[in-house]
Amino acid sequence: MNAQTPQTPIKSTDHEDRLGRAIATRLSDTTHQLPNDILERLKAARVQAVAKRKVAKFQLVSGINVANGSASLHANDPDSTLWSRFAALLSLLTLVIGLLTIAMVQDQKQLDDIAAVDVELLADDLPPDAYTDPGFLHFLRIDRHD
Repeated sequence: MNAQTPQTPIKSTDHEDRLGRAIATRLSDTTHQLPNDILERLKAARVQAVAKRKVAKFQLVSGINVANGSASLHANDPDSTLWSRFAALLSLLTLVIGLLTIAMVQDQKQLDDIAAVDVELLADDLPPDAYTDPGFLHFLRIDRHD
């Protein structure tokens, strides 16, 4: 009996890891051959790059405010200025105004559609079946655009 074990295909990440290690080894081996002035410039560039790297700033939440069925997080930020608070309030106000505007536009559209049906019903002599026909509003929309 000759049992062969199935070979698992090489994953692309394994290949990429091996390639990356080979490149890093090759670069490390050749750095000993570089002149000192180039090594110092590379070292200075690395220090500058590390210094400019953006460090994430996390802030712990100091409390939760619960009132009238809603909750909000409260953080004590000593770096918070009046302008940053104003900007946050302004963005919240803009969001609320946008949502209210969308709701009003949708309500007005519905009212316009209902008014169009009422106008057509009052202006024409229609059989009673037209009132219950689901395609009647669609008919009015097509008729109005022609």
